[in-house]
Amino acid sequence: MAEPAALGLALVLVAGLLQGSFMLPSKFMRGWAWENYWLVFATTAYLICPWLLGLLTVPRLAEVYTGVPAGTIAQTLAFGAGWGLGALAFGLAIDRIGMALGYAVIIGIAATAGTLIPLAVLRQEGFGPARAVLTAAALMLMLAGVAVCSLAGRWKEADDRKVRPGAYRRGLAIAVASGLLSACGNLGFAFGSPISARAELLGASRDLATNAIWTLLALPLFLLNAGYSLLLLRRHGTLSRYRATGSHRRTVLAVSMGLMWMSGMALYGAGARALGPLGPSFGWAILMCSMVLVSSALGLLTGEWRTAPIAAHRRLRAGLALLVAAICLLGGANHWAARG
Repeated sequence: MAEPAALGLALVLVAGLLQGSFMLPSKFMRGWAWENYWLVFATTAYLICPWLLGLLTVPRLAEVYTGVPAGTIAQTLAFGAGWGLGALAFGLAIDRIGMALGYAVIIGIAATAGTLIPLAVLRQEGFGPARAVLTAAALMLMLAGVAVCSLAGRWKEADDRKVRPGAYRRGLAIAVASGLLSACGNLGFAFGSPISARAELLGASRDLATNAIWTLLALPLFLLNAGYSLLLLRRHGTLSRYRATGSHRRTVLAVSMGLMWMSGMALYGAGARALGPLGPSFGWAILMCSMVLVSSALGLLTGEWRTAPIAAHRRLRAGLALLVAAICLLGGANHWAARG
């Protein structure tokens, strides 16, 4: 694999590690409701970090935005709004059905949509028949892996039925909606490329120019997620929990979630650019598969599957093996293009 492509793949894999584990601190916030930690997370990840990174790494940031067509700005914000709804559904789904199963369903759907749509809409160079076959095989393996992981989690349905009838199905439906909407993040990155190109012209480095896109994409994420969290804080009367004992520790954990999320997205942007013209498509798929692998491992380590039957564990391992195979095929597709 050519050196830039190898570096890009490494950056995307590290991004997947961060993105796949950023929800882990939420397991240690007993005493806070979902809306308590999600508001702190959203403020850190979707407002403070993106704009801080943009201002620090993109020279003349205001001129970047004034120098691109208004339609590009509006389109990027619109994709950000769709992504914001997907992020909101993501948090709710993970809270209901857990990291291992929630990530598998959400990421599989988002990876498929986020990979195929840019290929269909954007003009791609070097995408010949051989690479098309490898890509199709990788996507089929990825979907198969997600399906097997989902079947492995069906044991949760019986447990949920004892506590909250229909909770498993509602959580699964929210996860499906999140997967479809979360693909808007990759589409915003792909269709907002004139913004990063303008940032490069004004002095931003190639690897950091994408931070000018994240600032716009993340703004609707913050408004939607913070707004809904504030609504729940008022409705449930959970605002007072910020003053409870241990709130400082929980705040640090929630802030760490935001830092991990944004670090992962920033690394993904740089890695996708290093992968070349097909980065927005294949880089996204690699990111998604890595997130599923990491989140599934953490779900097992933190006891989400402690009471699962042996057959469920076997299905989960089979699903993860299929996802690993999908990553290898996508890496081979990038190697094919780099050699061409």
